[in-house]
Amino acid sequence: MTTAPARTDLYPTRGATEVTTPRQDPVVWSAPGTPGPITTADLTGFERDGFLTVDQLIGDDEVALYRAELDRLIADPAVRADERSIIEPTSQDVRSVFEVHRLSEVFAALVRDERVVGRARQILGSDVYVHQSRINVKPGFGASGFYWHSDFETWHAEDGLPNMRTVSVSIALTENRDTNGGLMIMPGSHKTFLGCAGETPKDNYKKSLQMQDAGTPSDEALTGFADAHGIRLFTGRAGSATWFDCNAMHGSGDNITPYPRSNVFIVFNSVENTAVDPFAAPVPRPDFIGARDFTPVR
Repeated sequence: MTTAPARTDLYPTRGATEVTTPRQDPVVWSAPGTPGPITTADLTGFERDGFLTVDQLIGDDEVALYRAELDRLIADPAVRADERSIIEPTSQDVRSVFEVHRLSEVFAALVRDERVVGRARQILGSDVYVHQSRINVKPGFGASGFYWHSDFETWHAEDGLPNMRTVSVSIALTENRDTNGGLMIMPGSHKTFLGCAGETPKDNYKKSLQMQDAGTPSDEALTGFADAHGIRLFTGRAGSATWFDCNAMHGSGDNITPYPRSNVFIVFNSVENTAVDPFAAPVPRPDFIGARDFTPVR
């Protein structure tokens, strides 16, 4: 009787203690000079910092279209009752709606837009599929933020993505001010993987999508990362976009201003990095959070 060989885990996490691992994968996977919408200088900056900003990815008319579709979705009782909608525990407002590219042809068309998917292909050096999509709704007067984390830590531990070959884009549908809970990233943090301490609870996603617990870095680790890398706050008009590496340490604060902050968030993964069994969870998260359909975006 033979047993299957143990698989290699390049990024151990959810053990007894926190552990740091140097990045084992490229940041930009395409060969130098590969044609695409991102300039060589911007690709160099992405490799160094782990993010790329585009001042106006979509125009004002398009922003209005996507804002109207966001409003339609969060007002639909059927969408609100769907398990893909995450509700704020205090206000009972809609916090996020997942898998929007399947719920809405308007957002599906945005995913297929070459301005969007073309940048993902150029960074990841291959065809890509949507690992996750969602709209984030952060209305004024108290919407809660997203605590510091690396997305890859969760996608590796709970979804089974083997390698860091995944990129996210956050497209602003409202103005990102320096006061309304904007995205913060620690530049260069994507070069070090922080494996968090503690086992993954059963059905962890049901709690973590409202408030992160498992996969949360310690205060000491975050202080060390911030001291080493600093913190960048992203502001910009509606229609701007921020691309960031899957392992970038990032978060956002609460929004206690009167001004909402809403965005559409799309995660592209390489078709050469498809999900396997989770590396630190008993079962994979549901498909609407971590896709198991690896069909390339066309």
